[in-house]
Amino acid sequence: MHVRSIFISDVHLGTRGCQADRLLDFLRDYESENLFLVGDIIDFWSMNRGIHWTPAQNTVVQKILRRARHGQRVMLIPGNHDEAMREYDGVSFGDIEVRLEHIHITADGKRYLLLHGDEFDQVTRYHRWLAVLGDVGYNLLVRVNATLSKLRRLLGRPGYWSLAGYAKSRVKRAVSFIFDFEDSLIHAVRERGLDGVICGHIHSAALRPVGDVVYVNCGDWVDSCTAIVEHHDGRLELVRAWQPVASAAALPVMAPVAVSPTPTFDGLQHPGMACRGETARL
Repeated sequence: MHVRSIFISDVHLGTRGCQADRLLDFLRDYESENLFLVGDIIDFWSMNRGIHWTPAQNTVVQKILRRARHGQRVMLIPGNHDEAMREYDGVSFGDIEVRLEHIHITADGKRYLLLHGDEFDQVTRYHRWLAVLGDVGYNLLVRVNATLSKLRRLLGRPGYWSLAGYAKSRVKRAVSFIFDFEDSLIHAVRERGLDGVICGHIHSAALRPVGDVVYVNCGDWVDSCTAIVEHHDGRLELVRAWQPVASAAALPVMAPVAVSPTPTFDGLQHPGMACRGETARL
């Protein structure tokens, strides 16, 4: 399928949790004029503790570079896990642009703020040690979850259940009064007179209107395997990698995906965003 733009975030290359094979399948299914990498593409935090780099992860990098060489616009907006790249704002590497943030104008003229979003997460911004601790715990949960998923398949259990998502929901309830990630982003977008925001960071995919603006979160490629695509008419769609492209195109328009409005530690996944073969469009 050919679309105007693709937005992906939180791939976390260099870690065991990275689902590079699923991302490759997605990139094979979707061609685009623009590819926006909305932060945490390479996980330097985890790589400081140990590098896990597979052939599939290598192929992801090669495919992105190939797209840039062949004329697609590829832009990297660094996140907190690849924050070393923030020093190179405005620089291009191998036809890949690096920007701290970007205003993307869709085909129908709407203006969206593109940024990773960690600057609106109070834990990451003011309590880095807690964010690192949360990252370590999340990576452990993802590895345990992979084993549980295999066990569920052997037992013939249908559907997908995220242990990381379950844990996240428990923690979110305890600290939701402090960390209001989405509301902070939406307030910033309104102040700048923009139509919406496209971000990542909290691993909770979303595509929904909030009053007069649209909140969009790309999700991640560790647990939920989601991306945002912009069609040639400017319509945005939340795509789950486990949904076949042909089936997704045939589905009727569904209600926007709702997520809890507050995040917790960086990288924790919302239970409602497990891949179930659905799409949401706006």
